[in-house]
Amino acid sequence: MNQVKSIFKNTSWMSLSQVVTSLCAFLWTILIANYLGVTDYGIVSFAISFTTLINIVMDLGMSTYITREISKNNGLLAKYMGNIFLFKLLLAILLLIVSIVILVIMGKSNLTIIVTTIFTIEMVFMSMVGFLNGVFQAFEKVKYQAIGNILNSSFLLIGILITLGLNLGVISVAISYLIGYLVFFVYMCISYIKKFSFPKFELDLDFIKEVLIGSLPFGLTNFFYSIYFSIDIVMLSYLSGDYATGLYKSAYNIINIFTTFFVVYQAVVFPVMSKFFAESKDLLKVSYEVSVKYLLLIIIPLSIGVYYYALPLVDLIYNNQYSLASTPVQILIWTVVFLFVNGAASTLLNSVSKERIVTKVYIIAALFNIVLNMVMIPIWGYEGAALTTVLSEILICILTTYYIFKTDYHPGRNLLKNIIKLVICGAVLMVVLYYINVSMWLAIPISLVIYIIMILLTKTLDDNDRFIIKSLFDKN
Repeated sequence: MNQVKSIFKNTSWMSLSQVVTSLCAFLWTILIANYLGVTDYGIVSFAISFTTLINIVMDLGMSTYITREISKNNGLLAKYMGNIFLFKLLLAILLLIVSIVILVIMGKSNLTIIVTTIFTIEMVFMSMVGFLNGVFQAFEKVKYQAIGNILNSSFLLIGILITLGLNLGVISVAISYLIGYLVFFVYMCISYIKKFSFPKFELDLDFIKEVLIGSLPFGLTNFFYSIYFSIDIVMLSYLSGDYATGLYKSAYNIINIFTTFFVVYQAVVFPVMSKFFAESKDLLKVSYEVSVKYLLLIIIPLSIGVYYYALPLVDLIYNNQYSLASTPVQILIWTVVFLFVNGAASTLLNSVSKERIVTKVYIIAALFNIVLNMVMIPIWGYEGAALTTVLSEILICILTTYYIFKTDYHPGRNLLKNIIKLVICGAVLMVVLYYINVSMWLAIPISLVIYIIMILLTKTLDDNDRFIIKSLFDKN
């Protein structure tokens, strides 16, 4: 099976899992938000954001580092698995204790502490699952991760339905999240043992130290990356209260639906780029150019549609007490466009051992985000937080592009031409949607037809794209 077919197979598995996960998430988002109300939903939002930061400390970038190293040399699997798996479990116990102490110092209510602690335990399983996912990604066997995602989403949705049916409250909602990832973790452990073997656990301190040093840039990147995706909610909770936090988080939930394909892209392409770095630098450069083109091809029309139909979209998902979330949705959707481009750039830099550059970029962006949030949130509340997130992504785009052009893997003029063509296609779509002013459901097929026509008229798809499509059906 050639590399194109391998990527297509893995993408298909991950796309299937993300579709199922998105549908389940769509349902539980509506159910949880409407069941809990804005205030209790704000508590859950704080818990998720707080534990996301805890998860970064627990992972320390090891999952990404190990994926890259095993992609280059599969023979390292046993050594990494035997040492890092056990080390992460011990670290998790320590962080669980530390997180409880931090919550008490912050003066959070007993209910918030209980809910956040449950989410912290869930985050332990999430981190372990992330490590196992990285192992399977390195072997380009993402179907196990895809099946695990489906199991996690299904059990979480079932738990939410039981919670609502029996009116068990916000703590039961947190427990449902925990059970979902526990099932995911058990499945991945069983799959690993069947696919490889039962790991021989050890604590080689010198080896662990070596891994931690190598992982540190990835860990710092993840930390500072999450700063402006999580700290704004934490700051909103502190500066504006649970109501504003609930509205902002509800907007974020909608935006997360549209990041589905990027999750698929990152899981599939990062190990491939890492392998190309060792085998073919020309293919590595081409893979980056194609990545940016296809990611923008998908996200530009989606972003335009969400911008124009934010209010009916919010009303479709939530009840009328969340209508104010439409404004941050209109702002945050543009974050996704830059997120896709920045993600491709970061994946390239990480695969060519330039992770320290990525770390530097995200440190600058995180500091920029914090300072700007301190100014914007007191003035404009959740709208200011949303605008700050977009500006942070734009800054990252500028910095990563600058550093990529200082390497041997910078894109040629053809990519710039394709981006211009896609922007033109998007601009035409925006103008048409503005003037026809039809309902959201009617706009979907109209937009699809217009966008496809513009793609054909601008000749955005070239010989490389036709070659890729042909490769999918080539039996040789």
